[in-house]
Amino acid sequence: MTEEVTFEGFLRVDVGRVTAVDAFPEARKPAWKLTIDFGPEVGVKRSSAQITHYAREALEGRLVVGVVNFPPRQIGPFRSEVLVLGALDDAKGVVLLRPDEDVAPGDRIG
Repeated sequence: MTEEVTFEGFLRVDVGRVTAVDAFPEARKPAWKLTIDFGPEVGVKRSSAQITHYAREALEGRLVVGVVNFPPRQIGPFRSEVLVLGALDDAKGVVLLRPDEDVAPGDRIG
């Protein structure tokens, strides 16, 4: 059985826009370092994401969905502040979730 999420916890799933994508050669598994703008309330956050099947150019400027209320996690020398959400596909790996229309960074998922 999956543990239930509280409604208050769900309220911290926000839309952000990737503003920078950097290599992360120190990571044990291939990953990108993402800088994501989550709007004026949350601000800019960074995330380590194992989504290297996406080209840098495909990620820059892309909308993503992220959990912004998890505690930061140290991944090697990098501090990951947000969890970017995706569907797990056996063949592709993580397939990122995003709104199907353009919305503003900081908009909530609901």
